[in-house]
Amino acid sequence: MQEISSSITFEIRAGETVPMRVTRSTRLAVHGSAVWVTRSDDVEDYWLAPGHTLRLRRGERLWLSAEGGTAARLAFSVPARVEQRAFDWLVRGARRLGVHIGDGWRTV
Repeated sequence: MQEISSSITFEIRAGETVPMRVTRSTRLAVHGSAVWVTRSDDVEDYWLAPGHTLRLRRGERLWLSAEGGTAARLAFSVPARVEQRAFDWLVRGARRLGVHIGDGWRTV
């Protein structure tokens, strides 16, 4: 058996802030209400409207906050392992060259 992908979805109430640690590189998708994302290794904060996604790095810490009158649904999807290994290899190579990839991971 081979893992293809896995995902988990949870809800954040309006005004609630949730701290989180990313254990595997993941893609975050926002549904419902907009979400404010603060990342430990990034000087930028991210405002994600419903339908937007953000690529998360293994080991980083997040602070997620839902805005507006309704709850936000957050879906975290983990890519297949082969794709993940290739992505991690690319990130390590970029760091060795002194390239910061942070802003390019945002998909809008």
